[in-house]
Amino acid sequence: MLVQRLPDTSLTVALASGGREHFGWGQDRHMSADLFDAINQNTRATGQWGKGKAPKIPAYPRPQPKKAEKKADSPKPRSVAELHKLFQRR
Repeated sequence: MLVQRLPDTSLTVALASGGREHFGWGQDRHMSADLFDAINQNTRATGQWGKGKAPKIPAYPRPQPKKAEKKADSPKPRSVAELHKLFQRR
């Protein structure tokens, strides 16, 4: 079942994205986090740090995407020659 036209900050979209930690993380929040990180990188690159090295500024904390599950029953990839032989038998 496919649910369409839900807001990107809805709980249904969050659960489909990986869990409750994604709740409230719409496009606007992701873009704000990206902007925060870009400003910090610009500050590191152009700052006047004297004789020392630029400090490490941590990235804005974001929810981690869910990892894809590997299927154990996935078929072995076949070569073009094997597929050709398979279709020639018919």
